[in-house]
Order: sequence, then C-alpha cells, then structure tokens
Amino acid sequence: MDLLNALVDKGIRREVPTREEALAVLATSDDELLDVVAAAGKVRRQWFGRRVKLNYLVNLKSGLCPEDCSYCSQRLGSRADVLKYTWLRPGEAAEAASAGVAGGAKRVCLVASGRGPTDRDVDRVAETISAIRERHADVEVCACLGLLGQGQAERLRAAGADAYNHNLNTSEATYRDICTTHGFSDRVDTVRQAQAAGLSACSGLIAGMGESDEDLVDVVFALRDLDPDSVPVNFLIPMEGTPLAGEWNLTPQRALRILAMVRFVCPDAEVRLAGGREVHLRTLQPLALHLVNSIFLGDYLTSEGQAGQADLEMIADAGFEVEGAGTSTLPEHRTDLVAVRRRGAGTDLPPNA
Repeated sequence: MDLLNALVDKGIRREVPTREEALAVLATSDDELLDVVAAAGKVRRQWFGRRVKLNYLVNLKSGLCPEDCSYCSQRLGSRADVLKYTWLRPGEAAEAASAGVAGGAKRVCLVASGRGPTDRDVDRVAETISAIRERHADVEVCACLGLLGQGQAERLRAAGADAYNHNLNTSEATYRDICTTHGFSDRVDTVRQAQAAGLSACSGLIAGMGESDEDLVDVVFALRDLDPDSVPVNFLIPMEGTPLAGEWNLTPQRALRILAMVRFVCPDAEVRLAGGREVHLRTLQPLALHLVNSIFLGDYLTSEGQAGQADLEMIADAGFEVEGAGTSTLPEHRTDLVAVRRRGAGTDLPPNA
C-alpha cells in the first residue's frame, strides 16, 4: 500500500512522517497487520540489522513512592501486593546486575522509586555503579531515579552512568489524568538535563491507559522532538490495587501497530520493547522483534517477566541475534550529529561564534 511504501522511504532517509501518516498506521486493519510489520521491519533492519540489545532492570528501592502516577504499583496509596524495601546495598545491587549480565544483558538499568533523588541518593547510586563496574567493566549503566535536581545529572555522569531514563509516558494533554503530583513539563526538563550533562537520554511511553490514537501520536512526536537515543515502549500491566487495574484494552495486534508507529516516527532510535510485552503480545512476541531492536531480559520492577532462557530462545528462533558488548547499538550518525556544549556561557571558554 502507498502509505507503507512512503513510510519505509521516509524511515530510510530519517525523515519524520506526518501526524496523519502516524495515525493511519494505528488505523490499519488486522488484515493489513503483516504488511505493517514487514514495512516497519525494513526500517528496523536498515539501522539495526537483526541485532537485539538485552537490558536488565535492578530495582534499587521498591514501593512507598510519594507520587500518585495511576499506572504504577509503587504509587502513593497503592494497594498492590508488591515488594517494598529501602535501598539495596551496592554489593546486593551488583549481585543482582550480575544475573542479567550472565544472561547476555548489555545494559543494566538501576531504578529507584520516588519523586527524585536526594544528593545522598546520588551518592548511593554512585557507589552502586562503582560496585557493578568492578565486576563488569564494559556493561552500560542507565539510572532511573525520577526528577533530577540541579547538578545531579552531571554527578551521575561523573560517577560512570552512561544513560538516564525518564519516560514521558503519555501526551501532555492527558498527563494530568494519570498524575497530579508532577507535570509533563517536569519530565521533559529532566530528559533535557540528562542530555545536557552528556548522558544518553532514554525516554518512552506507556500504552494501554485508555488513551486515544491522537494521544499516542502526540507523545511519540514529543519524544521525537526530544530525540532520545532509546525509546522504551511499555504496555500497561493493570495490577490490582492501582487505579488502572481495569484497563484491559490492548490486543496483540494493536500492540504491534503501536510499535510499528513508533519505529516509523523514530526510525534510527533504539526502540525497546519493555514492560507488559508478555501480558499483551503473548504468542506474537516474536513478531515484535521485527519492529524493535531492544528488549528487557527477565523480570521488571514489581512484576515477573518471561524467563531469560525463553527470551534467548525466542530471539534465536525468530532469526535474530543478541547484540554483543563490543557492538555499538546506535547508528554512527546519531553520535556524530549532536555535540554537548562545553564552551560559552557558564564556562571559562569562549563561545563558538
């Protein structure tokens, strides 16, 4: 179909599709689904071949969050029966990370519940990064600690963090429907702080919260404007005890269309299949590998995922290969196009003028 041919051409040229084209992808029928997957798969292979990057989550501090994000089992007032504990010691976190690295994970994601880190929390994470580096010098480390304060992104970068994750989650227009304790602009600001500090930005969305097609396109275009290196796509896990426990509105087919739309809008970014894939894609998970080039291995923050060995078998059976530690994930042009400012205002060096 003409739409898909046009989107493939744009994706190969790194050209942004129109909002109308993105909406049209979400509006395709189930009869057209394999055509959509095949088209988006061409864009995925152009920039990432058949490689799949594995990522592993370590939940440093679980539950008891003061924020009221409706989708989250760790939120203020949550009645979800999830694990609750304070900060893991650096050695404990490093031991947990080692399990993921042994399974093939190239990146370890260190996550802590809460509005944002205190300076003491940043020190704790720095110690944890050091403990992980002692065991696994080459592993990528991504921190996900909430809203960042002044100078904290720079401190994390100095401590050895490679990336920072902070998802936009949903459109700006509907953000107040899912959270009242902070705003959409707060999240955008944190992503920009991470980028300004030289951290690789990781920011994505959660689908399945009752949003419209327009909301999905809005948040993906907002992400495109931020241009994160990595775009995680989560599918809501409607956990009992949370306000969105009844939101079971995704089908495997819709989940695949959402992933395809994200790939077309962010053709050369690392698109990561994240939380909820087992719940919503189910037996169609292998098809998603034609759209994404990155997945989480094993368990998530408060819910269990597919067994790591099953993930590895799925990747191999679908004809893909696990990305090695020595391979650069992103296309070379993405690291060459943007240079973080180190001169001019706020420095002792003259501006580039």
